[in-house]
Amino acid sequence: MTKVLEAKNINKYFKGAVDFHVLKDVSFDIKLGEFTSIMGKSGCGKSTLLYILSTMDTDYTGELYFNNELITGKSPNDLAYIRNKHIGFVFQFHYLLPEFTILENVMLPAKKLAEKSMQEIEHDAMEKLRLLHIDDQALKLASKISGGQKQRVAIARALINNPTIIMGDEPTGNLDSHNADNVFNIFRQLSQEQKLSLLVVTPDKEFADKTDRIIEMGDGMIIG
Repeated sequence: MTKVLEAKNINKYFKGAVDFHVLKDVSFDIKLGEFTSIMGKSGCGKSTLLYILSTMDTDYTGELYFNNELITGKSPNDLAYIRNKHIGFVFQFHYLLPEFTILENVMLPAKKLAEKSMQEIEHDAMEKLRLLHIDDQALKLASKISGGQKQRVAIARALINNPTIIMGDEPTGNLDSHNADNVFNIFRQLSQEQKLSLLVVTPDKEFADKTDRIIEMGDGMIIG
């Protein structure tokens, strides 16, 4: 099956009076349509790894491949393009702009990519909101909807450029169990119906157990 993302011997140090070895020879791959979770105790390097995989942190050794192309060492502009076009992000906090409508929030990454007309972007944004059953709220300000709705809008925003992979950093961490289940079901549907790959850092064992695969980390290494 097609590899979407591959990490080979990723090492990361936090520089200080004494260098701290945060990630130690981390290697794994994510396949097309695979829903993978990363688990591990606080401080084991999960979020650090996600920032490297998402191309936001380039201070590491080892190799990172995206769609079988080596992206380690690419210019900041090239990496920004890859990030914006191919990777959707969903965080614990939705980071919606409160003074913008839901529709405007979802359109933002596509405006930044600037590969479509405004009409096309607006049409695509409404399609994503429809997919997440929140299109009826499109013209409301982001500050005026509930926490569960905000996270669905954040997912719609992550989908706007039709990414290859969605990366989530504790995307259900701020939600009650009902809304957490909703987010899981949306992710599962995206993986099955749209062949979207998902890589989610989560402390929630119940969430992780329902994903296709769990990568367990401990002390900066993959231990299972």
